[in-house]
Amino acid sequence: MKARIKFRKYGALRFIGHLDVMRFFQKVMRRADIPIAFTGGFSPHMIMSFASPLGIGLSSDGEYFDIELTEQIDSREAVRRMNQACVEGIEVLSFKQIQEEKKMTGMTILAAADYLVTPKTDALPDNWREQFAEFMEQPEIHVIKQTKRSEKEVDIRPLIYKWEIRDGSIYMQNAAGSSENLKPDLVMEAFCRFLGIEEDSCMFHYHRLEMYADTGKGGKRRLVTLEALGKDWETADEKKDSD
Repeated sequence: MKARIKFRKYGALRFIGHLDVMRFFQKVMRRADIPIAFTGGFSPHMIMSFASPLGIGLSSDGEYFDIELTEQIDSREAVRRMNQACVEGIEVLSFKQIQEEKKMTGMTILAAADYLVTPKTDALPDNWREQFAEFMEQPEIHVIKQTKRSEKEVDIRPLIYKWEIRDGSIYMQNAAGSSENLKPDLVMEAFCRFLGIEEDSCMFHYHRLEMYADTGKGGKRRLVTLEALGKDWETADEKKDSD
């Protein structure tokens, strides 16, 4: 049995790294008595995989990781127990049953992510909102992207699916996942260069809102949240109460 857990990360804990988040949830699993499965061999570890590690300093309302279970547990009870074992800065939002296939893990099916980018500096001009619209109206936006072995120039404009100005912030929906992935800081670095401003003088706060899988067919994109691909588990008692 497999489950997908959605959580938010905020406050001071946005400054802890991915490995620390993994260790944190390993402790939460034990303290909350979640029946998580372990690998075999001489050094067994919890079967747990994160959809997309969040960068240090970013906050989020839509983080996900998948686990394997040895037995079923009521979703609401699992959320309650885990939040009791959590600390301020991380909150579990949902606990969903997902399909068993390996190809359906969050890491595998991730296709897009929403971000909210908020300027934290006075380096931007007063009309930066209008300037950002001009920036996005460009047919191509070329940047130098770092790969594991080298650097290459890529056009990131096709990887920005949606965008809009929301008060003093920028909302953007970008490609995400193993095949195509665009981090919001790369977009903002390109925007600063467009403005002719030193990148180091521009500071932004990045907040991830949600992550999606693409369920479309025939080349037509249809994004669905990773949470929506699961369903709640209910015990016999819970079903009786709901009826």
